[in-house]
Parts: sequence; C-alpha cells; structure tokens
Amino acid sequence: MKIKYLFMSAVVALMTACGTASKVPLTGRTHRISISDAQLLSLSNQEYAKFMASAKRSTDAKNTAMVQRVGRNLAHAVETYLRNNGYASEINNFKWEFNLVQDKQANAFCMPGGKIVVYEGLLPYTQNEASLAIVLGHEIAHAVAKHSAEQLTKQMNQQMGTNILGTVLNSTVGSGVGDIASQVAGGYFSFRNLKYSRDNESEADYMGLIFAAMAGYDPANAVTFWQRMASSTGSNRAEVLSDHPSDARRIENIKRWLPEAEKYYHGSVGSRVVTSGTTRAAGTIHIGGSASSRRSGKRR
Repeated sequence: MKIKYLFMSAVVALMTACGTASKVPLTGRTHRISISDAQLLSLSNQEYAKFMASAKRSTDAKNTAMVQRVGRNLAHAVETYLRNNGYASEINNFKWEFNLVQDKQANAFCMPGGKIVVYEGLLPYTQNEASLAIVLGHEIAHAVAKHSAEQLTKQMNQQMGTNILGTVLNSTVGSGVGDIASQVAGGYFSFRNLKYSRDNESEADYMGLIFAAMAGYDPANAVTFWQRMASSTGSNRAEVLSDHPSDARRIENIKRWLPEAEKYYHGSVGSRVVTSGTTRAAGTIHIGGSASSRRSGKRR
C-alpha cells in the first residue's frame, strides 16, 4: 500500500512538472502548457473551418466593414505590443480573420490563431465601435493568453490523474472503490475548474481592456457596455456556479483597472483615438517603453 501511494505521489508530481512554462503577456502570470502550438492550431483550424462552412455570413456591408475595421485595429495594437515587449513568438502563427455571421445570439469568439467571429445579435448591445472593441479585445486576449491550451492541458492532466487513481485503488482495495474514487475525483476537479475558468475570464477582461485602449478605443465604454448587458439579461446568477464572473464583479474589476487602461488610451498605439465610433488624430505613442507611430487620421 505504501509503495502504491508513493507511486501516486510521484505521478502527481510528474503531471505538475509536465508542460512548458511561459508567462502571459501583460499580467505576467506563469502557466504550463502541454499541447504544442502546432497541435492547438490544427485543432482550431479544423473547428473554425467546420463552423464557417455551416455559418451564414452577414449581408450587412456596413456592419461587416465595422467588424473588420475594429478587428484590424486591435490586431495591429496587439501585434505591436507583443513584438515590442518580447512576446513576438506568441503570434508567429496568427493569421487574422474577422467575420460577421447571421445569428441572433449576443456572442463573439476568437479561435487560437486569430480567427474572429462576431454574431449579429451582439451589435445591438455594443452600439458603437468602442464597445465592440472591448468585446473583441476580450476574445483576442483568450487567444493570446492561450487559455484554450491551458484548459486542454488541465483536462489532460486531470484525466490522467483520475485514471491512475482508479487503477491503483482497484489493484489494492477492490474494483468498486477505484471506480467510485475516480468519479469523486472527477467531480472535485470539475468544480475547481469553475474557479479556474473564472480566473481566465477575469484575465481576459483585464487584457482585453488594455488591448482596446492600446488600439485607441476609450476603455470607459467597457463599464457602460457591461451595464447594458447586465440590465438586459437581469443577471443575478451565483458567481460560484458560473464560468464567468458575475456582472457586478466584472464591472467592479473594470472600474478598478480603468486608471491603468486610461494611460494606454491617452498614448495609444493607434493613429486614432475612438469614442463611440468617431475618430480624431493621434501622434507617436509608446507601449511598454517602445515607440511606434502611424500616419495620423488614417482610417482603415
């Protein structure tokens, strides 16, 4: 029995050590990823191609152009920041695409590799380019921080651990106990995943807010946008049972981060400073100590 438990301890230690350690841009959080970029992109591209094959692209030329414009502005800001701050490798394989699809859901996502999809149902809530930038900044942050790879790594480690736990206990104290232990362990890990996922969502909120500000979009729009979302959904769900922060917690966090975001906004990476879809000229800017500039007043 003692040898069995020593073996289990060694396995747990090995699982913890597995994966490549890296830091998340902006937050500096260290995480371990066991899945390679090539594997992640392969899975992502397959899923994206499957989704777009069945999706109906929007026929609204004006809104489609807006999504692409905001997406390009964000992509430029993100790429500039990452390259100027030693994270160029994080986006080496990104091939940005920006799509608006016909769907009434208020939703958007960014696949690993920079494939962004916005649902038409989101636009009545964003109402302007700055709020759309807040949402897309959040989704891009998930991709840049490799949250998908992080989640897959954790799931693989959990599956390995519960399988080993079941095998060891079955061989020592009988078949039924191991099966039950695996189920309990699986439930335990699943519950903890909720907290893990909320942490990722909060990290994406923070990074997305900064990304939008870097691109020249007023980060204060994040507060009014999430207030609109909260009032429209009447959300009073228990945060502990959700994989997203509650609306109140999210808004509270954003207000706390705004002073920092405003610093990026007032010296933003874009050639534009945008409020509610309008544009004014901006000059040379500085990101993380590095300077970058674009021609003033140019809309893309």
